Parts: sequence; C-alpha cells; structure tokens
Amino acid sequence: MGLLDFLKSPDINQGIRDYNDTSGALLLDVRTPKEYREGHIPDSKNIPLQSLDKVKTAADRKDIPIFVYCYSGGRSRQAVEKLKRMGYTNVRNLGGIAAYTGKVER
Repeated sequence: MGLLDFLKSPDINQGIRDYNDTSGALLLDVRTPKEYREGHIPDSKNIPLQSLDKVKTAADRKDIPIFVYCYSGGRSRQAVEKLKRMGYTNVRNLGGIAAYTGKVER
C-alpha cells in the first residue's frame, strides 16, 4: 500500500458487481430520504447516516456483508467506521453514487 492510497476513491461500479456476487448481502444507501427518492441503486436500503442505529432492522447479524454508498463517498466512509464500532465485521465502503454508471431507480 502506497502513501497516498488512502486518497483513492473506491470504484462503486466494481463494488456493485461484488455486491451482486455476494449472497445475502445488504446494499446500504446512507444519504437522506430526499436524496434516495431522487435516484438510488436498485435493491438498496435507505438508512441515513444520522439514523444508522436502525440498521439492525435490515442487518440482524453482525457478520452480514454490508456494502455502503452515499453521494460522493464521505458519508459512506463515516458509516463504515460507525458500523464497525457497532460490531459489524463485514462492511465495505463503495464510495459515491455520483460515479455510478449503472441503472438508477426513482
């Protein structure tokens, strides 16, 4: 790992492919409900960053694979850290939907 690797943004398109290949995974959108309604990745669940404690309704096991995204990657990075502190062990930051090139639902 190089010195500046932490500045690289995750590739959300590859992340969605990985999510689709992971059985039983949760795709988590941590943007606001308004942002979610404006367009989201199909099959994602909307639990805003400030309401992340409600994730228990969607992820009842601490080892469930959780793939997290937001608009640009900042909130998803915060959400991943918070989920890890909550005891979730299989959490991945996908970055921001702004870089997503796939289908979006409204």
